Amino acid sequence: MNDWPEAWSDDNRGGRYGRGSANAQPESARVMRQVRRGRPAPPGQDAYGGVPQQPHYVDGGYDSGYNTGQVYGGGGGRGGGDGYGPQRPAPDWRRRVKWTAITLVTVLLVTTVATYFWADSKLNREVDLSKVIERPEKGEGTNYLIVGSDSRAGLSDEDKKRLRTGSSEGKRTDSMMILHTGSNGPTLISLPRDSNVEIPTFKGSESGKTYQGTGRQVKLNAAYAEDGPELLVRTVEFNTGLHIDHYVEIGFAGFANIVDAAGGVEIDIPQDIKDTKSGADFRKGKQTLNGEEALAFVRTRYALAGSDLDRTKNQQKFLSALANQVATPGTVLNPFRLYPTMGAGLDSLIVDKDMGLFDLADMFWSMKGVSGGEGTSMNMPLAGSSGGNLLWDKDKVKQLVNQLNNDEKVTVTGD
Repeated sequence: MNDWPEAWSDDNRGGRYGRGSANAQPESARVMRQVRRGRPAPPGQDAYGGVPQQPHYVDGGYDSGYNTGQVYGGGGGRGGGDGYGPQRPAPDWRRRVKWTAITLVTVLLVTTVATYFWADSKLNREVDLSKVIERPEKGEGTNYLIVGSDSRAGLSDEDKKRLRTGSSEGKRTDSMMILHTGSNGPTLISLPRDSNVEIPTFKGSESGKTYQGTGRQVKLNAAYAEDGPELLVRTVEFNTGLHIDHYVEIGFAGFANIVDAAGGVEIDIPQDIKDTKSGADFRKGKQTLNGEEALAFVRTRYALAGSDLDRTKNQQKFLSALANQVATPGTVLNPFRLYPTMGAGLDSLIVDKDMGLFDLADMFWSMKGVSGGEGTSMNMPLAGSSGGNLLWDKDKVKQLVNQLNNDEKVTVTGD
């Protein structure tokens, strides 16, 4: 039965579309005109922009055209473009990483160099060791003479009252230590300020005049009071035979400022301490001391059974703890703590003219090693006292100095 209208034959139906077909095979869509929007077809292509032949059955299978990338003029390319403009290149990550690394290294280098020159410019190089005469021969390793003075410079009347420093004019040594650094670990030796010593022949630091030694016996801190750091170094060298390579001094105000800038220092106090003269009032145990409390702790002696000898031990312990605190990643890697700490320390220190930042760093790291168990801390060996002056054990001192000069492991013990 033929459902088509009269006068229509199968031939009439074969070439038309949209009317249905009696043929079992679907009509091909290749005669359907495609409307392409956009720019005109390039030369050499047809009016439809070179649109490929539409999908049709080929040998019983359906050929979609997608396997050749030729559907709608896509060209099979990557990049998601319209087929006419240039393709966006993939990011060059290796190049980006390389330039990022170069930038970071450059910034770090510039910051490090700038910090070095800033810090170096702040060192107060006031002590001229070339004025020290008749010096002993230099041994192995490096010897630092570290001095804590009772200078009130920079303190207001209110500060003096708060810190209980008094208002004495001038400055005297409150503590003295020799720090030896070498291949066998650091050795920190306290020199009690009441140590009995001989003032040798010396050249005045200001006058340049030579003062002949008369065998005069005094307490060690009198040498500093008489002619300052140069005579103190000369006296220590004469009485020990040990060559002093560098001199470092800090006053009351500077000490308190460094501790505060470092965020305080944790220390284990071995006993209850209460001293109205220094202002110390501590309970036994671990605690973090601020600058004011730290200064009271290292100055206390009247509340201690061993008086000045016990005080020197507390000073050694605290200075090692301070160096350990300054050298922690929390300080070194935190610019908001590192720079204030460095600024407070460098502003407060008085050093010799040959002292460099690397020498200062060596000193701090060595003191950190003492608290970490890598070194030795001790008092100068004593043999008794006479008239209130502490007498050194000459044989032990000679043995100690020989070990330090030869950079050997220290076996001598002190009080």
